[in-house]
Amino acid sequence: MSTPAAPTLNGTEPIEAAPKEKSSLFAPVGRYLARFDDGELIRWVFRGVLIGTIAVLAQDAKELYEQNAVAAVQAPTETFTPVLPPAAEPDGETPADPRHFVTGDPEALRMPMRFSLGGGGVLQAAGAIDQGSADRLAKELEARGEYVRTVSLNSPGGALQDAIAMAKLIRERKLNTEVADGALCASSCPLIFAGGVKRLAGQEAAIGVHQFFATIAKDTPAPADPAQALSDAQMTTARISRHLGEMGVDPAIWLHALDTPPQTLYYFSEKELGAYRLATGVSKPRAQASVLESRATPTK
Repeated sequence: MSTPAAPTLNGTEPIEAAPKEKSSLFAPVGRYLARFDDGELIRWVFRGVLIGTIAVLAQDAKELYEQNAVAAVQAPTETFTPVLPPAAEPDGETPADPRHFVTGDPEALRMPMRFSLGGGGVLQAAGAIDQGSADRLAKELEARGEYVRTVSLNSPGGALQDAIAMAKLIRERKLNTEVADGALCASSCPLIFAGGVKRLAGQEAAIGVHQFFATIAKDTPAPADPAQALSDAQMTTARISRHLGEMGVDPAIWLHALDTPPQTLYYFSEKELGAYRLATGVSKPRAQASVLESRATPTK
């Protein structure tokens, strides 16, 4: 029996099915991505990186809780020793290390934050951000608010909740912030700095971040629920990112904190401060260096 002839068109050569273009498999993806502009795509990529970083941080927090009873959670306070941690050393990069510019007394910087009104409407805020710093700032501004134009910071960091509250208070009153030459603004302090309408950084200022963590007190039992610790870590990261965005600062700046151990500090270069919009200008040196002295006399 003969094999049936292949179907033909008008008696011509047999019809052959046209090969399916490989690109057609990816056409739906291409059409979907074409709906977004480049800026939107970049923002989605950043969100993906941030989510991935939070996941890694959460896993680290779980291991710390289970092994050492130390968690990367929203901390009421943080370690202040040393006041000037060594600079982080990312692979393939030369880190900024402005520690030699800092002129404040380390012992004075460890003291609870205190406020002193200087000339030109500058309110000096020097010392560690302890619980209650935000309340003291509110009382200070209530008493002297009409004279204050700028809040000058000199702090190794401290309580996260108070730092964010201070930043919001500064923004509500439309005040400026600065970290002048010779001053330090580390750990949670940049969150206050972000609150200024104008944010001025001295060329010889030290501004940096690192991971937050809480140590378990000697007589305090370790938390029994690692899942809650993971939740707290993620909420803290989200809260910081949201705060920075609301203040007009690029939240991507906090990625440097997430990957910098608390024993070190990631110091920002002048270029980075501008690129992330943490600083909006350069602070001009003033003749009287005591404007940001960490031993400023507290006001009553």
